[in-house]
Amino acid sequence: MGDSKAFLTIPRYEAGYRPVLERITDYSQVEQTLNTHDRKQQASRCMDCGVPFCHWACPVGNKQPEWQDALYRGKWQEAYRILASTCDFPEFTGRICPAPCEKSCVLNLSCDEPVTIRENEAAIVEAAFREGYITPANPVRNGRSVAIIGAGPAGLTVANQLNLKGYSITVFDKAEAPGGLLRFGIPNFKLDKTVIDRRIRLLEQEGIRFVMQTTIDTQQLPHGFDAYCLCTGAEIPRDLPIPGRELKGIHFALDLLAQQNRVLAGQSFGEAERITAKGKRVLVIGGGDTGSDCIGTSIRQGAISVTQIEIMPEPPTHHNPATPWPQWPLIRKTTSSHEEGCTRRWSLASKEFIGKEGHITGVVVEKQAEAPIVEQVVARTKQQPVATTEVIEADLVLLAMGYLKPELSELPAHVFRAGDVATGPSLVVRAMMEGRRVAASINAFLTK
Repeated sequence: MGDSKAFLTIPRYEAGYRPVLERITDYSQVEQTLNTHDRKQQASRCMDCGVPFCHWACPVGNKQPEWQDALYRGKWQEAYRILASTCDFPEFTGRICPAPCEKSCVLNLSCDEPVTIRENEAAIVEAAFREGYITPANPVRNGRSVAIIGAGPAGLTVANQLNLKGYSITVFDKAEAPGGLLRFGIPNFKLDKTVIDRRIRLLEQEGIRFVMQTTIDTQQLPHGFDAYCLCTGAEIPRDLPIPGRELKGIHFALDLLAQQNRVLAGQSFGEAERITAKGKRVLVIGGGDTGSDCIGTSIRQGAISVTQIEIMPEPPTHHNPATPWPQWPLIRKTTSSHEEGCTRRWSLASKEFIGKEGHITGVVVEKQAEAPIVEQVVARTKQQPVATTEVIEADLVLLAMGYLKPELSELPAHVFRAGDVATGPSLVVRAMMEGRRVAASINAFLTK
C-alpha cells in the first residue's frame, strides 16, 4: 500500500445520508457521496492484510486490497478493471450490498472502524461510467444460443458472462422491465432505477436481447436454444395464517414496494387496488431489510405512525458472542428508514388479526421469552411464549417475513438454475455469485 500506516491516523468517514426532514419528502437516493480527496483517503485505510478476510467474506470474491490501493493512488481505471474482474454489476452491490466484507475487515475487529469498502466500490464504478472507462464489448459469436428465464440479478449475471464468451443471449421476463427485485422490490431511495436502466442499455448494446412481459412455462421452454437457465427467483412470500387473515388492509411487503416503484415509473392504479400508508397506522411484521424498506416507503406515503415487530429477541447493538468475527454479526441493525421515525419491538408473536367491518384495526401479539444472547441464532420454534398479550392498533399491516425456497424438480441436462430459485432467498451479491458459477457450468456443458 502507498501509505501502510494510514489506518492509524485516518478514521473511518462515511458519506452519510441526506437530512431526514429533506429525504422523507421524496424518493431520491438517501445516501450521499464523498469528494475525490476524501474517498482516496478512505481507500488508504486498507491494511493489505496478509490474509484478506474481506476477500474471504465476499460472495463474489472481490479483490478489495488490490482495488483499494489503486483507488488510493488515483488509478481509477485500474481500480475499476480489478473490481469488474470479479463483480459484474458493482453499481448495484456498491449501493445495496450489506457488505459482509466490511464486517470481516480486520479493522472492524481491532477498532470497530472497517474500511468503507462498499462506498469505495460505488465510487469506483461511478467514476468508470463518468470517465468513459466502460464501453460496450463486441464479443465474437460462437454460433450457440442460451435462453435466460428471469431478468433479476442472477439472470443478468448469467447473461452477461455468457454473452462475453460469444453466446447469443435472450432474456425472458414476465415483468415490463428488467431488474427483478432490483427494480420492483428495492425502493428508489436505496437504488435509483436509472442505475439499472444504464446497465441494461449497455447489455443491449453488447448484443443481449430482452423479451419482456412474456411469461415462460418452465415445463415448455421456447424452442431454438442450445441451453436454458432458470433464474425465476423465490417468489412465494411467507404468509401468516392466523385468525383474521382475510381482513382487508393486510398485504405482503412486495405488493406495496413493487406498486410504489411502478407509480414512480409512471404507472397509475385505481383507488381500489392502490396500496398506500397515507393517513394510516402501519404495522410491519418482520425485522429484516424488506421490513425496513416498508418503513421508509410508508413514511414517504404519509403514514401517521409506523411500528415494526419481530418474533426473535432483540440482538445486541454491538458484539454478539454467538457470531464472532469474522462471521457475519447478528447485531441490531439500524437503517436509514429506521432513523426516519419508527417504533421497533422484539420477541412478539402475532396471534390474531382483528378488524371492524371487514378491515384490519389491530393485531393481537404475544410476548416471547427472551433467549440468552448466545442462543439468538436458533430457530424460531425454540421461542417460548410468556402468556402476555396486547393489541397493536393498525390500519395497514405489511407482512415482511421473507420468502419460501422453491420446490425443485429434476431438469434435463441442458437446463440449469441460478439464484434464489436454486438456493432459496438470499442476498443480491449471492445471486450474482450463483450467476457466475452457473454461467461457467453452462459454458463447460456446451463446449465439452
